[in-house]
Amino acid sequence: MNNAASKSLYPAQHLRRAADLSSAANNYAAKLQLCCQRGPSQYTPALCIHAHMIVSGFTPRAHILNRLIDIYCKSSNFTYAKKLFDEIPEPDVVARTTLIAAYSSSRNPKLAREIFDKTPLRIRDTVCYNSMITCYSHNNDGHAAIQLFKEMRQMSFKPDNFTYTSVLAALALIADRERHCHQLHCVVVKSGTGLVTSVVNALISVYVKCAFSPLASSSSLMASARKLFDVMPEKDELSWTTIITGYVKNEDLDSAKEVFDGMDEKLVVAWNAMISGYVQKGLVFKVFEMFRSMHSLGIKHDDFTYTNVLSACADAGLFLHGKQVHAYILRTEAKPAWAFMVSVNNALITLYWKCGELEQARSIFDSISIKDLISWNAILSAYVSKGKIHEAKSIFDEMSEKNMLSWTVMISGLAQHGSGEEALKLFSKMKSNGLEPCDYAFSGAITSCAVLASLEQGRQLHGQLIRLGFDSSLSAGNALITMYARCGVLDAAYSVFLTMPCLDSVSWNAMIAALGQHGHGNQALQLYEEMLEERILPDRITFLTVLSACSHAGLVEQGKQHFNSMNEIYGISPGEDHYARLIDLLCRAGKLTEAENVIRNIPFEPGASIWEALLSGCRLHGNMDLGVEAAERLFEMTPQNDGSYILLANMFATAGRWDNVATVRKFMRGRGVKKEPGCSWLEVENKVHVFLVDDTVHPEVQAVYSYMAELVLRLRKLGYIPDTKYILHDMESEQKEYALSTHSEKLAVVYGLLKLPKGATIRIFKNLRICGDCHNAVKFMSKAEGREIIVRDVKRFHHFKDGECSCGNYW
Repeated sequence: MNNAASKSLYPAQHLRRAADLSSAANNYAAKLQLCCQRGPSQYTPALCIHAHMIVSGFTPRAHILNRLIDIYCKSSNFTYAKKLFDEIPEPDVVARTTLIAAYSSSRNPKLAREIFDKTPLRIRDTVCYNSMITCYSHNNDGHAAIQLFKEMRQMSFKPDNFTYTSVLAALALIADRERHCHQLHCVVVKSGTGLVTSVVNALISVYVKCAFSPLASSSSLMASARKLFDVMPEKDELSWTTIITGYVKNEDLDSAKEVFDGMDEKLVVAWNAMISGYVQKGLVFKVFEMFRSMHSLGIKHDDFTYTNVLSACADAGLFLHGKQVHAYILRTEAKPAWAFMVSVNNALITLYWKCGELEQARSIFDSISIKDLISWNAILSAYVSKGKIHEAKSIFDEMSEKNMLSWTVMISGLAQHGSGEEALKLFSKMKSNGLEPCDYAFSGAITSCAVLASLEQGRQLHGQLIRLGFDSSLSAGNALITMYARCGVLDAAYSVFLTMPCLDSVSWNAMIAALGQHGHGNQALQLYEEMLEERILPDRITFLTVLSACSHAGLVEQGKQHFNSMNEIYGISPGEDHYARLIDLLCRAGKLTEAENVIRNIPFEPGASIWEALLSGCRLHGNMDLGVEAAERLFEMTPQNDGSYILLANMFATAGRWDNVATVRKFMRGRGVKKEPGCSWLEVENKVHVFLVDDTVHPEVQAVYSYMAELVLRLRKLGYIPDTKYILHDMESEQKEYALSTHSEKLAVVYGLLKLPKGATIRIFKNLRICGDCHNAVKFMSKAEGREIIVRDVKRFHHFKDGECSCGNYW
């Protein structure tokens, strides 16, 4: 910098006379004012000006200090801004308000409130109150903002337009009843600001957002919002977009389109709002109609337009349409801005993985030079959704920044793919990192408890949900239904279902499935009828749960009727999983010929699950020829699945065909297939105890065997006779009986009898299907010991009490 420039920029270094001081002060003030007007690029020169003040010995007065505090705040140097503030003997309201606004932008309402509370009442003004109200509003504390507004009026400070805009924004965060909106609306009208555009926009926003509440009347609130909109003397861009977006979010697309059509100049943001509404409703043809209309009218598409259209393609599985949009973007956007391309690329990642092109999605992700958090979350969701948990974990670990969504996706992914223990550890790690879990994160953790059958931990999470106010959460409620049901506490699952403030199809499906798994088929069908009465349309999952309930309860005719209603009434084409449930239903009831006819007429090639259901039925009813055919199909389709070999061997063993059993075992060895060992577990004093077949590992297993021997003698006196046909080895009768006594579920039940308080329910979980002898033995145990014993095997629940089972021996 040359000398002339230096002299013009800075005052003389030694300031003695009053005239010099005044001149220097004016010079500094003018330069700082100029820096503020020019924005962030000039903040560094402003700091140099401050440095010059210090070395020149100049002591700035309040107006210059206020300007410096403002610049330091805007530079995010809050520590130095506070230091300057503290050096002022009596900071004026401007300095205080500046610091409050700064703490608001840095999301620190606590420090902002400290400054506000220390501001003497005599110097406070409306702007000071506005800053603090805005701070609460921006930091999602609507209640505190409303309370401060009340105090402001009580202290006789007059609210202005900005006050009402801020307090209405705060009310929009918390209003869930119509009267909340009307009360503040009356205050606005009385204040004389009821025709100010910014205030009316904020008021419309309150009505619109309150309309989302399940406790309010959506139609009435939207009518109030529309009335305000219609009488506005002057509408701006925000007015139009707020009302259109309100209708869109309340799923009233006809009204949204009516307002949209009434616009003289249709803004891009309004087009995007309409397209977004059609995307949410799945009206893809409307999305493309709007997209083409924009093009024909010469309205330039922006990144929001493209992301909405790509989302529509992804949700509808329109891969080719999505690729065409991708090609159109590449052709028409010559030099797109970074923010534009990263947003579009994020949508493209989702399009490609949802359409089965995971490698292409990864390629797009890798091509993004500067990825944002949405990019990382999109590719993380891709790998989790495709079940590639190992790769997802690597991506998660690589992320330098994670938000609640990142943690929730990873926790839920681990839980849904069988890694419940790891999911719970990650949930704990998230909390130890200072993140307060949201209801979706809790849902993932609760799902993990369902996977692990960890009832006590699930109950603890339920308690935390209630304490944090998430007990009304739909996702958490649905997870709790499943958790309690899979942990064998059906009453608790039903209690959660009944007390949920709102239900969706997932809630109904979860409860129907729970009743079916626990053998209450008629109640499951009754609940299904109630669901239809509530005008909740069944989906593919609903019919899977209904068919399973019918199968477990032997409700053959009802099951067939519901299967036929899928396509005839609801237009849902049955998939392989639905046919597998139907075959299972028929086979359990012994209708093997009918099941075979159904398989012959399936409009696609039957998959492994269908043949497995048939093989299981053949084993149960001893149809050797059909069973062998089903097994041969399975050996071709899933040669490494041990279950097919075991079912066939069981069938041969029951018929006493030991040579065939040996052949199956040899076949398994030749293919390198190993039988999954049976294991059972139970929870005692918050610790999971696992027992294997013929267990020698558990530290208290000898005590279990001793009590088992004593218990079997008592069971025999009650009529129990070991059923040795469930031993798949050709051995002496006594050896078979001993082998039966070492089955994992029996060991687990006996351990529960030894360790759990007298009268306490014993809950056992098994990785395979319970064998017939164990089922019979546990019935006798429940009678001999006066205990309720619940066993969850791989197929269903068995509730044993007073020598009977809830399945009625139909399993």
